[in-house]
Amino acid sequence: MDRSDARQRLTHLRRLARLFDSAFRIPGTNISFGLDPILGLFPGIGDMASPIVTVLILWHGVAARVPKVVLARMVLNALIDAGVGSIPVLGDIFDVAWKANDWNLALLERHARADSRPTSGDYLFVILCAIVVIVAALLPVLALWWLFAWIARPAF
Repeated sequence: MDRSDARQRLTHLRRLARLFDSAFRIPGTNISFGLDPILGLFPGIGDMASPIVTVLILWHGVAARVPKVVLARMVLNALIDAGVGSIPVLGDIFDVAWKANDWNLALLERHARADSRPTSGDYLFVILCAIVVIVAALLPVLALWWLFAWIARPAF
C-alpha cells in the first residue's frame, strides 16, 4: 500500500470513527456521541455496527505495521464496547462515554510504521481478533434468541 493510498484510507477511517463515536454534541456540554449509541437501540443490528468499524481499523493497523500488542489493546477496547454495550439502556448510555473507535484510531495513528510490511502472521492475528470481536458482539443476540426460544417452548 503506497503512502497516498494509506493516507486516503486513514482519512476515511477518521470520518467513520468520528461518525460512530463523536459526530454529535449535546448543546451546552462537552458531551459528544455518534451513531453507536443510537444504533445500539436496535437489538442485534446496532450491536454489530461498531465491531465492523473496529475490524476495518484493525485491518488497516496490520497494513500499517502496528505492533501486535497495540492491536490486542484495540481488540480489548472493542470487546469492552461490545460487552457493556449489549446491556439494554445501560449499554447505550455507556456507548456515549466509551469511544472505542476514536481511541483505536488514535492508537493506530500513534503506532503505525510506514517502513515495514505486514506478514501473513499479522493478517492471521487480525483475522482471529476480528472473529473474537464479531463473536463477542453476537453472543448477546444469540443469548436473547435462545431465551425467547426457551420461553416459547411447549410446557409439556
